[in-house]
Amino acid sequence: MDSTFRRTPNIHLQDLIDGLTSGNRVFLSKSITLVESKREDDKKLGAELIDQIIGNTGKSLRIGITGVPGVGKSTFIEAFGKKLTAAGKEVAVLSVDPSSNRTRGSILGDKTRMDELSKDPNAFIRPSAAGSSLGGVASNTREAILLCEAAGFDIIIVETVGVGQSETVVKDMVDYFLLLMLAGGGDELQGIKRGIMEMADHIVINKADGSNIKAAKKAREDYKNAVHLFPPNESDWIIPVGVCSAIEKTGIDEVWIEIEKYESHIHGNGWFEENRKRQSIRWFHERIQAKLEETFYAKPNIKKEIKKREELISSQKLSVRKAVDELFS
Repeated sequence: MDSTFRRTPNIHLQDLIDGLTSGNRVFLSKSITLVESKREDDKKLGAELIDQIIGNTGKSLRIGITGVPGVGKSTFIEAFGKKLTAAGKEVAVLSVDPSSNRTRGSILGDKTRMDELSKDPNAFIRPSAAGSSLGGVASNTREAILLCEAAGFDIIIVETVGVGQSETVVKDMVDYFLLLMLAGGGDELQGIKRGIMEMADHIVINKADGSNIKAAKKAREDYKNAVHLFPPNESDWIIPVGVCSAIEKTGIDEVWIEIEKYESHIHGNGWFEENRKRQSIRWFHERIQAKLEETFYAKPNIKKEIKKREELISSQKLSVRKAVDELFS
């Protein structure tokens, strides 16, 4: 479904800016919907909005949270978010789901499971609409982060849905990447663990409650041993491994303590600023590539020409390279 900005009659850019920067949630929602819109006039207005509020951004701590389905991300985020809001923090939760354009994603389910947090006056929960690719998700989510920062949120939590390429995308838009794990995940997970674990700034084994406490503590020691074998990360940070129970709300305080340590560490050695700069430059080049692709597919008769060459390629009458060269000639 096309994400189109629904304008209030006579609303102007300055009205959006004023409402957004005053912390008005309605204007924040409208602003996010605007930058997600596919309409050309909305795109222009959204670009102007981002350009106007850019000076009010960058002051939050951006936290990415990932983990396999069933690890308890939503339950953890609710417990973690409630701890932060109780401490006076303004918390925004954004969800990245590559499938949400087709299925509406899992954010509605997440909001149901985050019932307390969704009603908290100091919290804001919002899905980041997927485009036709992860690049679309990334751009929308990055702009949603900026808008939440302009609205005054201290902590931006970006939640990934499932495990896959989206983890790499989210890692590249946050300051801190938290990986939730389960004890005894099984051999079927071994293929994904190494790559994601190396991206993590913190590994936490969730569901350390009831009869699972012993297994969770054993998993913590195993993961501690594993992270020592990883090459040093660019932030010069030793990845901590902990346990928690989001349901029983145990171990949540320890997670925040480690995050505060990390924040102090990266501000002290300059990695915070360096990482933000690198992320912005990468986003810039991603947008160039996305714009080039968009411009190409918008060319007159391009779909017809592509279809013609698909048939020739399928019947082995034309090579792929030649077909591409012809389209660009």
